[in-house]
Amino acid sequence: MELQKYKMPLLDGEMKELADYKDKVVLIVNTASKCGFTPQYQSLEALYNKYRDQGLVILGFPCNQFGRQEPGDSEEIGAFCQKNYGVTFPIFEKIDVNGGHAAPIYKDLKSEAPGLLGTQKIKWNFTKFLVSRKGEIIDRYAPTTKPEDIEEDICKALRES
Repeated sequence: MELQKYKMPLLDGEMKELADYKDKVVLIVNTASKCGFTPQYQSLEALYNKYRDQGLVILGFPCNQFGRQEPGDSEEIGAFCQKNYGVTFPIFEKIDVNGGHAAPIYKDLKSEAPGLLGTQKIKWNFTKFLVSRKGEIIDRYAPTTKPEDIEEDICKALRES
């Protein structure tokens, strides 16, 4: 997974080179503000605060493709994440993760780490991909997998250089 080939806008419109996250352990998550899994923001932020000094970064990608659970614009999404969960990890502008307009990063993630029975589709909000410092996808996690349940995998990835 060559993160350096992607350049994407953050919620504030600033273009972010994902190459800035080279040599980091990266957890990529498609998010939504009005989903049953939205409280995972709290656990994601806790993991980020606990491990960012060791090299973890979490990248949130809001998506409105599942039950229209992310209807807001960038300003509304940012305010929601900050007010309700104190999110400080990078959140990007809303994207598609499936279909013909899927963001290139998600096309690559799904291709390199297919889901159950080889499906390349993202099934729902809060699907997670853990990427090693070397750019290898360690695992793909279902929306039902709580962030704290992958802490052991994150720690292992942080120890490996």
